[in-house]
Amino acid sequence: MLAGSPETLLMDEPFGALDAQLRTELQLELLRLWQGSGQTVVFVTHDIEEALMLGDRVVVLGRLGRILLDREIRLARPRSADDLRVDPEFVALHRELSATLRSATSEPATSKEMQS
Repeated sequence: MLAGSPETLLMDEPFGALDAQLRTELQLELLRLWQGSGQTVVFVTHDIEEALMLGDRVVVLGRLGRILLDREIRLARPRSADDLRVDPEFVALHRELSATLRSATSEPATSKEMQS
């Protein structure tokens, strides 16, 4: 994946099936490889903490790919999961993303969406 030095990496839940320890190690390795590379990484995850740990921008998608939230993440780098969990800015962002996801799942589907 990295051998050809692509400008953009598309990663769809690459760490989803891993245990917590290996997941953390690979997140740090991804950050190390990405830092200073000039590459764009589009990383799909359902894990809010992972999105905030890795991302410079988080986009929450709703039904049919509708953008519910598009937030720039300005948490200082390098980021440590242990330090982030107690950072007030991280906590506020986590709450905002959680609330957005909850509101998306509580919205009833429109008749147009039900036909799809």
